[in-house]
Amino acid sequence: MSTLIKELVLLILQFLEEEGFKETTRMLERESGIYFDMKYFEDMVLSGNWDEAERYLSGFTNVRDNRYSTKIYFEIRKQNFLEALDNNDRGKALGILMKNLKAFAPGHEELFKEMTLLLTFDDIRQHESLSGYGDTKSARTVLMNELKKIIEANPIFCGKLEFPSIKSQRLRRLINQSLNWQHTHCEDRHPNPDIKTLFVDHVCQHQQDVSFALSTESISLHSQATSCPASTTSDNWTSSASTVTQPAFLGAICYGAPTNSAKAIELLKDSDMMFTGRPFSTVDKATSTVTHPGQSHSSAFVPDDLPKIVVRTLDEESSPVSMDFHPFQENVLLVGTSTGDIGLWDLSFEEKLVSINFKVWDIGACSMKFQAALLNNSHVSVNRILWSPNGSLFGVAYSKHILQLFSYHGGHDVQQELEIEAHVGGVNDLAFAAPHMQLWVITCGDDKTTKVWDVVTGTKQFTFDGHDAPVYSICPHAKEDIHFFFSTSVDGKIKAHLYDNLGVRVDYEAPGLGCTKMAYSADDKRLFSCGTSKDGQSFLVEWNESEGTTERVYHGLGKCPLSVVQFTTTRNQFLAAGDNHMIKFWDMDNVELLTTIDADGGLPANPHICFNKEGTLLAVTANENRIKILATDYGPQMFHTLENCSGDASRVLTETFRKLAVNPITVVASAEDAYGCLNIGGNAKNMDVMQSKFTGEAFNKSKQKLFEINSASQCQSLRLPEHAKTEKISRLIYTNSGSAILALASNAIHLLWKWQQNDRNLSGKATNKVHPQLWQPKSGLQFMRNDLTGTNKEDAVACFALSKNDSYLMSASGGMISLFNMLTFKTMMTIMSPPPAATCLAFHPQDNNIIAVGMDNSLVLIYNVRSNKVKSKLEGHSERVTGLAFSSALNVLISSGADAQVCVWNVSWEKQKGIFFQMPGGKLASPSDTHVQFHRDENHFLAMHKTHLGIYEARELICVKQWIPGEFSAPISDATFSCDSQMVYATFVDGSVAIFDASNLELRCRINPTAYLPCNTSPDVYPIAIAAHPQKPTQFAVGLTDGGVNVFEPLEAGDNWGMRPLVDNGPATGVPVEFES
Repeated sequence: MSTLIKELVLLILQFLEEEGFKETTRMLERESGIYFDMKYFEDMVLSGNWDEAERYLSGFTNVRDNRYSTKIYFEIRKQNFLEALDNNDRGKALGILMKNLKAFAPGHEELFKEMTLLLTFDDIRQHESLSGYGDTKSARTVLMNELKKIIEANPIFCGKLEFPSIKSQRLRRLINQSLNWQHTHCEDRHPNPDIKTLFVDHVCQHQQDVSFALSTESISLHSQATSCPASTTSDNWTSSASTVTQPAFLGAICYGAPTNSAKAIELLKDSDMMFTGRPFSTVDKATSTVTHPGQSHSSAFVPDDLPKIVVRTLDEESSPVSMDFHPFQENVLLVGTSTGDIGLWDLSFEEKLVSINFKVWDIGACSMKFQAALLNNSHVSVNRILWSPNGSLFGVAYSKHILQLFSYHGGHDVQQELEIEAHVGGVNDLAFAAPHMQLWVITCGDDKTTKVWDVVTGTKQFTFDGHDAPVYSICPHAKEDIHFFFSTSVDGKIKAHLYDNLGVRVDYEAPGLGCTKMAYSADDKRLFSCGTSKDGQSFLVEWNESEGTTERVYHGLGKCPLSVVQFTTTRNQFLAAGDNHMIKFWDMDNVELLTTIDADGGLPANPHICFNKEGTLLAVTANENRIKILATDYGPQMFHTLENCSGDASRVLTETFRKLAVNPITVVASAEDAYGCLNIGGNAKNMDVMQSKFTGEAFNKSKQKLFEINSASQCQSLRLPEHAKTEKISRLIYTNSGSAILALASNAIHLLWKWQQNDRNLSGKATNKVHPQLWQPKSGLQFMRNDLTGTNKEDAVACFALSKNDSYLMSASGGMISLFNMLTFKTMMTIMSPPPAATCLAFHPQDNNIIAVGMDNSLVLIYNVRSNKVKSKLEGHSERVTGLAFSSALNVLISSGADAQVCVWNVSWEKQKGIFFQMPGGKLASPSDTHVQFHRDENHFLAMHKTHLGIYEARELICVKQWIPGEFSAPISDATFSCDSQMVYATFVDGSVAIFDASNLELRCRINPTAYLPCNTSPDVYPIAIAAHPQKPTQFAVGLTDGGVNVFEPLEAGDNWGMRPLVDNGPATGVPVEFES
């Protein structure tokens, strides 16, 4: 069903309700399935009209649709059964049991037997589980409260429980607009036309005597006269009637539209007016009401609606600073304190279920900055504590660096799940959101960023910049399936983001330009904010989402420069704020202060406040580390009922009865299970095997400590956009500018990813924070493609070299060498037809026209591109040449080959020296491709062989440092220096990436494949090429055998790989060996 048809049905429902066609309204609701009238359903349940309740329910869901639906039908039929027994009508009870409840028997035989056994009791209260069964009215009330929770949790009812806010008599107004539009097309328009039917278009009849008045009726279904000025044109009505205007907040977010939508709003306003420009009825915006089927709203103050009676006083050990009621268990309150402690309270018994003192779970995994901050000042406070939407998790944001996530399994059962070092400095706020049906937690902090994390794995999904000051609060929201969130900084700047990397979509300023929090009403239709400026002036306002301006500024807040006013909303009707040692209330539709409550005194200047979901309870912080619980007039009765129950107020059945129960709270899988998925093959033993691969027997003599990265939450990893034609990445390089990555795939296709300079990436350099573009030039060429004529792709060796100015690329994939223009992707020339084929390439550092070409016949050719001639042929290797590197400082060329030999050549292209790689003990390395790269000082170079890494003095070919993997280690696939030559990055065929200290080749950090590859990835996928960023020492990229490219950086800007406090993970990955000169 299209959106417009749904809206038409809703308008018809409103019209039927307004006209009193109750039965027809219910029938249309049931047949369309668009709107579920909870009030009508509640009336049926409370009156015991079970057949009608099921008949109405059947229009929306059937008993087998899902577990929630099954639970709803079971509870209704169970209550009908119990009432029949309570009325001693065993015949009816037996009929219900055999006809209605027997459908639930398969798989729940014990439940069915126990229910059958109740037929033998004279009084059902004789059964132990039903001893607390009250009268019929109270039992139905308890049932309805339970059904509401299950219906709200049922995804089938998503979007069907709230009737949209529609102005009264909207359908009449649309018809009147249509009639007015028709009237403007009449050739002989009458001033007071007579509308007799809606079945055909209106046309004014030709009038002989214009002074003869036909009627006093206007073109309206209302009996009021209006005039029709000739200036109104059909074009005006066409544009206004057909204009669909989105709110500016949403419009700007979705389409980058300007935030000033005044013109569109005026069109929308005009569409509700008659020809005189006067609306049908004049309504005061501050006191207008909206009615719709099954609901009512009144702006009048009803004192009983507000919690005002102190029913509980809780004592904490330190000052409470953040609170949150459980979303479904209204008697459970979560508390965070100024010393970082957490309390979980059962308000029904005034019992503290759980008390958790602040503790860093894994101090070894924390950054040096965090450890230094704790050492300097160990005091840590809770900044925000919050339940997830289904109440299975809660998050705690602390005043120093970290976010902790706990799972809640009922009662005293709270378990640690994830600890994330989220920000540098304080984590000021957190919120949960599920924009892609996957639960995420959003955090903001003192480092001026907002970040999004996966709650199961702890993987960072996004980092949002844009604020110039610490981010104080966040407010997630969704409109028309578009998910976004607002973030507010301490300087009052409000920004909105979608869950992407495209930057800020909306930018506003909060009144007072101070710390501000935003919140929507419970129905998500109205947006409010409350903030306090630096001089202590507070502002509570409602926002006009259409125009991005404040619609109302509420009066009555005092001035307090020492703290920020806290506020909240409840019941779609009231606003509340803690101010001046009291709680102040406003009706949302009236700017004047409604009332104040002092909670029997003892409140701080700006107390923290929190409503439960139903608005029947209000928690407020008090002096002397106390929390006061206020309730409505119904509150004491509710607590009395809870106290008299055995611990579960929503149920009267035994555990056997509960076997069919559906818990509306979906518990998120534990972090242990999630990390189990990350282990290779889903088997934890495989992780141990992978760890042991790095362990060499000889190294047991010198046990080292190693920083392991096992999950995506421990580093930043970005997989670059892929192309469907991509195969194994054979070679990888950054451009010299650092703004792009170039890859050569095994199918001879080159891929170029470019990062654009914009507000989110001011430098324009490669970064994990912004996705690059898989670039194509304006020439229309899609790829640079190497010649493959007469080559065997399996045996071909790919190679390329980039000129210093990033303008030219020399490349080969077993065929001819191609010279490409990097700006246009055009092939400028091809040279050197195989055989032999080129296997490695290097530009001369002083002359882009001179290139060194390693060949598969063991020669090195010095080639002049301009003259298209070979200047020299260098002989010295016995196998194909696989590595070339020039040194400007020494004026030498280093070559390496598959014969495990390294040669040094002078400027006259004469061989000065040659050595073979040696293992400790004098054993020669096995023949294999080798690669060489000069150190930044150009006096030393890195040599990579599958069996070892070595750093050599270039002129004499003396090995200064060497690293030998353990006996069972996976082979090395590639290695490179960082741009500052302080680190060596190496990849292995088991998927791991190792990071070494270049000064001694000691292993500092290891990134395991579980940190960047999905858990179901084939073991044949591993990094085969690696490249380091030319300006950022801690950034590198790897090319994978599946055609993917991943860019890596440490978790936080400024961090260094392996510089966090190291944890003992057993023996490190191999043997660093120092050679005596």
